[in-house]
Amino acid sequence: MKLSIIVPVYNMAHDGILEFCLDSLLHQTISDYEIIAVDDKSTDDSLKILREYEEKNPGVIRVIASENNRRQGGAKNLGLLKAVGEWIGFVDSDDWVSPDYYEILLNRAEETGADIVGCNYNYTSEHSFIKGKPGKNNSKEQSGVMNRERYASLILEPGSMVTKIYKREIFVRDGLWFPEYMFYEDNCLGPLTMLGCKHFEYLDEDNYYYYQQSSSTTHHIDVKKCEDRMDSMIIFIEECWKREYLQEFPEEIEYRFTELFYINTLFTYMIGVPFFKKKLSFLRLLRSGILNCFPDYESNSYFMERQNAEVKKLTHMHCKSPFLFFWYYEALTAYRKLFRRKA
Repeated sequence: MKLSIIVPVYNMAHDGILEFCLDSLLHQTISDYEIIAVDDKSTDDSLKILREYEEKNPGVIRVIASENNRRQGGAKNLGLLKAVGEWIGFVDSDDWVSPDYYEILLNRAEETGADIVGCNYNYTSEHSFIKGKPGKNNSKEQSGVMNRERYASLILEPGSMVTKIYKREIFVRDGLWFPEYMFYEDNCLGPLTMLGCKHFEYLDEDNYYYYQQSSSTTHHIDVKKCEDRMDSMIIFIEECWKREYLQEFPEEIEYRFTELFYINTLFTYMIGVPFFKKKLSFLRLLRSGILNCFPDYESNSYFMERQNAEVKKLTHMHCKSPFLFFWYYEALTAYRKLFRRKA
C-alpha cells in the first residue's frame, strides 16, 4: 500500500467536525491508501461515528479503539503499529485536507526521491474549502539532500508533523515513537524525524486546513500542559544523547530545548495562569531544569541572536531569583495594562 493516514480521535462527535475530516480523507485523488482512525477512549459518540464510517468504507477505513486515554502520542503509536503503507501521514481529527493534498505530496516525493515532504497550513475558522490565512511551516532553503546546514535548520524549525508525509521506514529503522500520556508529543518527535531523513522537500502550498474555533473567551493555561511540554523536551534531549545527535549539533539542540522547555513554558505560564494559581515552586522547578541541562544557555549563539533584550533580561532574572522575577513580572504587567487603559 502506498499511504497510511493516521487520525487520532478524542471527543469529536459534535458539529459534524469528525465527519468533515473523514470525508475530506475519503475523497482524495489517490486510490492506494488507508485511513487508520484511532479512538483515544472518547466519552462521546466518536467511536460510534468511526464504526459507521468503517462499515460503509471497508478496506479503506480501519478503526482502532484504545483501551485507555493515551493522548495523541499514544493514539498515533497505535496507528503506526498497524500501518502498512510505504508512506505515513498524520491528520488531526478537527482538521481536513484538500482533495489533491496527498497526490501533490506523493508526486513531489517521487520526482525528487525525498523521504519527507511537507507544505503549509491554511488557517480557517469555518468548515469549507475556502482558503483562509496561510501559515508557513518550513522554507525552500530547507529542501534538498540533507547536509549539516539543512539538518541544523530543521532542528531549529522542523515545522508541523501534520503537514508532512513520511517514509514509514524512518519510524521503523530509527525506532521512533511518540511520547504517550502527555501533550506536545510533536515537540519531541518532530525534530527527531527530521534528523532521521536523508532528503526533505518543501512545497509552498497551503492545502492542509487547520481549524481554529473562533471565540472571544479567554482560556486559562492548563499547568499540566506546561509540565507536559517540559517532559516532552526532556525525552527529546535523552533521545538526542542516545542517538549521538547532541554531540553533532550541540548548539542547535541546546537552543531548541531552551526555547521550548524553558522560554516558551516560562512566559506561557506567567501570561496564562491566573495570579492566585501561580506557584513559586513551579518557577523554581523550571529554573533547576534549564540550569541542570544547559547552565550556559545564555551564551548560545542562537539565543543571543534570536531572543530580544527583554526576554534575555527576564530569563536572567528568573535564573537568579524566581521570587524577584515573579514580582517584577507581575508589576511590569500591571503597569503596562494600566498604561494601555490610559492610552
